[in-house]
Amino acid sequence: MTSVSPVPESTVLDSPQAAGIAQLGLGFAASKLLLSALELGVFTALAETADGTAEAEELRAALGLHPRAASDFFDALTAVGLLERQYGRYRNSEAAQRHLVRGPDYQGGFLEGAGFVLYPAWGRLTEALRTGKPQAEGDFEAMLSDPHARRMFLAMQDSLSQPLIPHLLEALDWSGYNTLTDVGGARGNLAARIVRERPGLTATVFDRPQNAEPCAEHTKDLGVPENVTFSGGDFFTDPLPPADVVVIGHVLADFSRDERRTLIEKAYAAVNEGGALLVYDPMNGDKPELASLIASLHMLVMTPAGAGYHPGHCTGWMEQAGFTDVTSHPLPLGNTLLIARKRAARR
Repeated sequence: MTSVSPVPESTVLDSPQAAGIAQLGLGFAASKLLLSALELGVFTALAETADGTAEAEELRAALGLHPRAASDFFDALTAVGLLERQYGRYRNSEAAQRHLVRGPDYQGGFLEGAGFVLYPAWGRLTEALRTGKPQAEGDFEAMLSDPHARRMFLAMQDSLSQPLIPHLLEALDWSGYNTLTDVGGARGNLAARIVRERPGLTATVFDRPQNAEPCAEHTKDLGVPENVTFSGGDFFTDPLPPADVVVIGHVLADFSRDERRTLIEKAYAAVNEGGALLVYDPMNGDKPELASLIASLHMLVMTPAGAGYHPGHCTGWMEQAGFTDVTSHPLPLGNTLLIARKRAARR
């Protein structure tokens, strides 16, 4: 009889360490549960029923799913806390009802876009790490010309910036400023919500010309069409619209170091004397957070030269451009805000 050597304790698969590793390795499955649920509209479909509940067969039919695994899918969403099940009927969890039902408070825009673009690109992370090349499919200009893809992209931008707005309002004393330029402001979500909170302030959104119509529609929906204007152009070939406050948010990380310096120099020219430049991005400080590091790897798989950067480096670029009194402020989701001042000229 052949003897069997005992399995070393370090290789036992049911040890806590191994279970944790397995859970991390299969984390993509839980992520895809949520991304697919958003793509299918599970949470919105439940919210639109008469009493906010549905049996598995009712929900399956409403979503047009194959019967083979629909119940497993709904039960898996229940297991991760996004659905609840009682007496054979499903309903949204409190968090899903509040944040993942399409409407004014919908927070799934970025995640929908992540499922469409980031999820496939991250599947090729190994190739990106070996080559340094982006792995996203499609062309950015072509995406902006596709109404469906553009809506998804703009919703992603809204979801990224909206949680930061209260912190931007708090970090700067806006009372002495009259004008704002949001560089790369997409459809004007951040600019519109800031001017709503700061009466008397007017804003200009500077972005690709294709976003002009979505910006007009969105600012109208938010009730500030007269306070926000749109200026179409290119960051690197056109001057930035002048203003007392210039915001460059979730933009610099898309580009190379030299391109970042160029944009900050252009921002210095655009900021009025006595004004301020606000830059926010996921920045990798001396003790970087996982969220900021993942955001940096987003740039690897999505852009030719983008990456996270150290806030100290950005402070140096600001000071080299002529800004002074740079201050740093932590923001949610691994972001950092830097505020730099432009001194008024002596008379």
